[in-house]
Amino acid sequence: MSPDLRRSSPAAQRNREPILQVLRSVLPRDGIVLELASGSGEHVIHFAAALADLTWQPSDPSSEARASIDAWIAAEKPRNILAPLDLDATAATWPIARADAVIAINMVHISPWAATVGLLRHAASLLPAAGPLFLYGPYRRDSEELAPSNAAFDADLRARNPAWGLRCLDDVTREAEAVGLLLDRVVTMPANNLSVIFVRA
Repeated sequence: MSPDLRRSSPAAQRNREPILQVLRSVLPRDGIVLELASGSGEHVIHFAAALADLTWQPSDPSSEARASIDAWIAAEKPRNILAPLDLDATAATWPIARADAVIAINMVHISPWAATVGLLRHAASLLPAAGPLFLYGPYRRDSEELAPSNAAFDADLRARNPAWGLRCLDDVTREAEAVGLLLDRVVTMPANNLSVIFVRA
């Protein structure tokens, strides 16, 4: 009997429904949604079942993560999820030519700044006019004191990898605007997280 390669993330189980509620108002009715850093694959499985008119393209640079996504697809048998791509946000070229929407959940703070720069630059080239880029996770905001739980999380991330850590939302917004992505809205989410939506100018 072959091993079950499906991974499970408690955080994904907790936040997938609140994120889905925001995605319902952000994503187009149909088209291709590219997910960066899909991780275990639980998010894309949940979203694809709820938003069945969209075609979902998961991706992750980790072979173990892609194996988990493949295993979830094999178990759940969705008709609207494509095979996961080996995609590194920092790469000069990406293995996809277009997308109608791009999402990245809990990626910006658990990757080097270069990954965020690559994500924004490539999303701007993939998306059509007014196409959305959806980011989710904790951020620093100049006008607000960092919540104690987020401050502790940031310290833990930086201890694990000095290139990681919570990003300043203003820095991300400036980088996005430089490549033609405009901040549309910011939605406060549970557990001191934010949904940040940019659109292609």
